[in-house]
Amino acid sequence: MGLVNAALKLKNPRQANLSAVEVDALVDSGAVHLCIPEHVRIQLKLEEIDKKEVTLADGSKKLVSYVGPIEVRFKNRVGFAGALVMGDQTLLGAIPMEDMDLVIIPKLRALDINPESPNIASSTAK
Repeated sequence: MGLVNAALKLKNPRQANLSAVEVDALVDSGAVHLCIPEHVRIQLKLEEIDKKEVTLADGSKKLVSYVGPIEVRFKNRVGFAGALVMGDQTLLGAIPMEDMDLVIIPKLRALDINPESPNIASSTAK
């Protein structure tokens, strides 16, 4: 499918006076979490909540900061998530995508709102 990127707005909901940060995020439905680089954590003044051990693609393990909450906006969708602080680019994984009812359109290599629920995010709660 290739790489999919999307413009997201990230905000610290605990700091109303701070402006949102616009990022070009790598979107990966095979990834689980929202990941942000250190410079985004600093810009949003996000505090570390905990540490998490992550397993990287090469099988190695790394201890990283877990911060939040972060308000994530894409088109007419909003969600809240914690984020792992790692890497040099924002990564949008499956958990925040599901929360905001977003889908990857492989033919267009794009992130978009779920066409089955274009006006408001839909979810199953059973």
